[in-house]
Amino acid sequence: MTDDTELLAESALHAAVPETLFNLQELDVLYEDHPATLWTFMNPDGRPSFTPALLNDFEEWQSQIAQAFGPDKVPLRYLVLGSRSPDVFCFGGDLDLFQRLIREGNRDGLVNYGHRCCAILDRNIRTLGIPMLTIGLVQGAALGGGFEALLSFDYIVAERQATFGLPEIMFGLYPGMGAHALLARKLGSAMADRIIVSNETFTAEQMYEMGIVHAIAEPGDGINATRDFIKRSERRHAGLVGSRRAMKQVWNLELDELNRITEMWADTALQLREQDLKVMSRLVAAQGRVADRIAAA
Repeated sequence: MTDDTELLAESALHAAVPETLFNLQELDVLYEDHPATLWTFMNPDGRPSFTPALLNDFEEWQSQIAQAFGPDKVPLRYLVLGSRSPDVFCFGGDLDLFQRLIREGNRDGLVNYGHRCCAILDRNIRTLGIPMLTIGLVQGAALGGGFEALLSFDYIVAERQATFGLPEIMFGLYPGMGAHALLARKLGSAMADRIIVSNETFTAEQMYEMGIVHAIAEPGDGINATRDFIKRSERRHAGLVGSRRAMKQVWNLELDELNRITEMWADTALQLREQDLKVMSRLVAAQGRVADRIAAA
């Protein structure tokens, strides 16, 4: 792949793209002219989770992409999201924030967080109204909301060592931002329920066999594999875009459904016991150790 320095220089050539898109705090954004691909890598400050700060960046990212790219604007055919965190795509929701809101009995705070996540997810499912293909690039662990976020992408490319899971049942909760709606539509409700309540960690190959992952790369080769996937898709781009839109029409998934599930999730969260919150605390501590190791690398 063209290295990041060249991509960034290439991006600067496009005066129509807001410079602020390339200066977000926790998202590294790079534009490649050919074949009109926007590469984005999560680079969070601290735990690789969907903190409010990272959500802020995603909202700004989506807003600026919708304004700057598309027909009669800067061309955009592929949108790729990966992660800079070694061995981690994303741990998902901000468990530290969840604990505090639950202890405060702050339902509005939980619902507001969930609604923000659902809106980002919904916009990604609808590809921001741009005729493009979205690709999730997974080079490590995609857990909880990280896995849920990937389900909103058209395609997933995963390195062989990548793992997927929904661990929320460990502390008496369940994923509240899209897993039920999207897994049930992709795999059927019985398989979706099995994945959600099993607390099982799945390999990239298992996800490939289920049809969730679309291409497997060898360790360290995810970016090249994504570029190969894009190259193979070029000739069929219009058909693939149309096919994905038709599939989503069949899904009949509206933002209101996602929001209602999130509100149910918030009500369930407020019923967690102290022992459940202690399990959550241990996970937060483990995520913090991962973040410290990444920062020290």
